[in-house]
Parts: sequence; C-alpha cells; structure tokens
Amino acid sequence: MNVFDTHAHYDSGAFNGDRLELLASMPSRGVELIVNPGCDLESSRTAVELSERFPFVYAAVGVHPSDCGDWEDSWLDELRSLAARPKVKAIGEIGLDYYWKENPPREHQQQVFHKQLELAEELDLPVIVHDREAHHDCLEVVRAHPKARGVYHCYSGSLEDAKVLVSLGWMISFTGTITYKNARKALEVIEWLPMDRIMIETDSPYLTPEPFRGKRNDSGHVHLVAEKIAQIKGLEPDEAARITLENGKRFFRIP
Repeated sequence: MNVFDTHAHYDSGAFNGDRLELLASMPSRGVELIVNPGCDLESSRTAVELSERFPFVYAAVGVHPSDCGDWEDSWLDELRSLAARPKVKAIGEIGLDYYWKENPPREHQQQVFHKQLELAEELDLPVIVHDREAHHDCLEVVRAHPKARGVYHCYSGSLEDAKVLVSLGWMISFTGTITYKNARKALEVIEWLPMDRIMIETDSPYLTPEPFRGKRNDSGHVHLVAEKIAQIKGLEPDEAARITLENGKRFFRIP
C-alpha cells in the first residue's frame, strides 16, 4: 500500500530529535509523498528546506490564523518568493481559528486569510485551509474568492458545508480523528463524499489515529486513515490508498 500524507508538520519541534532519520524511513514504510505546510514564515522556510532535501517531500507556505497576530503586508513578498521555489505546491496552512481565546481578533484573522487567498489566486496555487470553530465565516471568505481552489484539511464541518465545498470544486481531507469513537459527523461526510474529492493526512505530530492515540504522530500512520475510509466506502484498503494518492497528486500538480 503506497500512501500520500498530504499534511504533516516536520518543521515542528516534536521532531527535533530524529527529524531527518524519520523522514528518510518513510519510503520503506509505504509513504510515497508528503506535503509539509508552513504555519509562519520560519516554519515555511523550514518546509521548503526539507522539500529540497527529500525528493518525496513537498512544501506549502503560509501563515496560520493562530500565528497571524503580528502580520505585516510585507510578509506577502516573502511568501511570494518562497512560493516560486519548484517544490512549493500550495499556500497554507491558512484560514480561521476561533477555538483559542488568545488567538488574534477574528476580523484580523479574516483580513489575513483574504490576503493569502488573493496571493494564491495571483500565483495560481491551491490553498490548504484550517477551519476550527469558524465554519460560517471560513466559508464566507472562501466564497469571496471564486478563482481560488483548495482543500479543507482535517475536516470538522457539517455535511451541508461539505456539499457547498464540493460544488465549488474543493477537496476535503481527513486525519486520524476519523478513527476515534466520537467521529460520527466526519463519518457521515465521508459516506456522502465522492471518492475523487477525498485526501488523507496525519497532521503530524498531532491527531494520532487509533490504536496509537496519545503518542507522537508521523506519516507512517496515514495508512490507518486510508483503511478507515475504505471501511466506510466498502473498498479494499489498497484501492482507497491508490485513489487518495492520485487525488493528492492531481490537486498539488505533482507528476
């Protein structure tokens, strides 16, 4: 089974002890491709460096809503410069996060989200969207950018919102949370979703799937997400892995 982990943060400090060795092991564990999105300028630079070190790793560059408090419009110039590197395949991780009280004000998050979507439209790159407890506003911002195309990563929205995203041509991605006992809403979405709109990810080092929940996550666990989707859709696990691999390659324009 060859799989594509479309969202993993190997720039995270959780990997400081074994980052390069762990990444080097991934092909032998059936992980064919990985996309590492940035969350601020520093992690975006690291994502690009890792992508240039490992042939199967690609990068996305962007500023996460939790990290946008000090935003300056000059940051767009650096993102634009990083996005010109050949292994950068998307703008992300961008979006809205209303979960944490200490996050930047909602209106500020929305402004930064708009600006990064405009950059993605300018560069004709897809976007990786983070939406936490901000479903209505996130969809309103996305609707304001009809030329943008993207993926909602670690999808936590409703079936109704998923139908809107599919009608807009967007993709939806799932993590190890779909293996948790309380994952009913996501399973309903997966049951309805056409297979050609589904991608899989780990969001490493977070959201480790069962039966490894509570431990550090890595891309070697993404097959468990494919297997859960296969179970819901009545497919063989290898078929779910193959389809989601092809979906990811098409979405990120990876030959």
